[in-house]
Amino acid sequence: MSQKVSTSWKKKLRDLSCLAVGVLILTGCATYQHKTADFRNTLKSGDPVAAAEKLKEKAYKEGDDQVVFLLEYATAQQLAGNYEESTKAFLKAEELTDLKDYHSVSRLTGSLLFNEGMVQYKGDDFEKVLINAMLAINFVSEKKFDSALVETRKLNDKLYKFRFEGKKNYEQNPFAFYLSALIWENDRNWDSAYIDFKKAYDLNPQIPYLKEDLIRAAQNARRTEDLQKWKKEFGGVKPADLRELGEVVLIYQQGWGPVKRPNPQFVRVPRLYPTFNETAYARLELESGGSEPTQLISDITDVAIKNLDSQYASLIASRAAGIVAKEIVADQIRQKNELLGAVAWIGMHVSDQADLRQWISVPSSFQVAKLRLKPGQYRVRAVGLNQSGQPTGEEGQWAEVKVDKRKKTFVNWRSLR
Repeated sequence: MSQKVSTSWKKKLRDLSCLAVGVLILTGCATYQHKTADFRNTLKSGDPVAAAEKLKEKAYKEGDDQVVFLLEYATAQQLAGNYEESTKAFLKAEELTDLKDYHSVSRLTGSLLFNEGMVQYKGDDFEKVLINAMLAINFVSEKKFDSALVETRKLNDKLYKFRFEGKKNYEQNPFAFYLSALIWENDRNWDSAYIDFKKAYDLNPQIPYLKEDLIRAAQNARRTEDLQKWKKEFGGVKPADLRELGEVVLIYQQGWGPVKRPNPQFVRVPRLYPTFNETAYARLELESGGSEPTQLISDITDVAIKNLDSQYASLIASRAAGIVAKEIVADQIRQKNELLGAVAWIGMHVSDQADLRQWISVPSSFQVAKLRLKPGQYRVRAVGLNQSGQPTGEEGQWAEVKVDKRKKTFVNWRSLR
């Protein structure tokens, strides 16, 4: 009789365990990437309006994933040229990421016993910074330059706090400084332009434009000592005479940023992997003749991966605490009912998966190209290039732009393959 009871108990345990594992594995497959695959494919096909519409309801509905849905929705609206709506969504996302955590004790306990997806997504630190970069691009596209400058300052303020108050080793963003320098230059505020060009150079001296930019800004700001220094350091570089010219400035957002997957060394935490983008650079073309290739200003993929890697120790510690919590709870259940305790143990461990939520539509890099032109009306477009400098077939539409003397006209373009 006891042998039959033991056999029956083992069969129930096996059946319930298989059921728990099967159900939880199927549930776990519904990662954020799976949930937003339709959005990504629609965006990649070149229909940002339809892509935004797919997420509008989720973006403005309170929930654990609201921040990340807002970021995707705002990005799609920016690509559609709906800058006002994009700005509204980005500002809402920033407001939510700035709020103090308001997770309930039960929700936090659930994240320990099951997975991190059971708490509100507040955004990775690099995502919080990029919100301001995207807002600055929106404002520049609408010629709201003062508002754009506010966003570049907010971006670098965040990085300062992360680095010095949060004790995190974050690099400042050369794109923010370079964009603000261009805006100051457009306003003929030469000293402020020089200061931000210098900051961008300190962060990324590999930007070829900066040699000419620094000499021109130092000369116009009457910084004689600095001017002589740069002339000596950069050899025979001579800045173009822009007194009778204007500039078309292409802000190029390149490709797709990195993707989160479970870390093979510890699958309960995420790791970021670079995305292959066929279109690596762009060329700003003038319909009447003339072109200029983009120059890399800021590598978002590299920053994002370093950012997450720097948090690896704390992520491991958090999930390790979760493992301990699972063992304690399962043991408490097992003392009352051994069968249910075993099933609970299996269920909690199988469900403990890496939180793969992320801003999937973030670009891989920010790049810039500049064309110097006489005042007048022009038609320009951006053409995608691969690593070898050959066209990939990805092209922006021809756009009518007006060039004014000593002024800059900004054009925004994003490649998606």
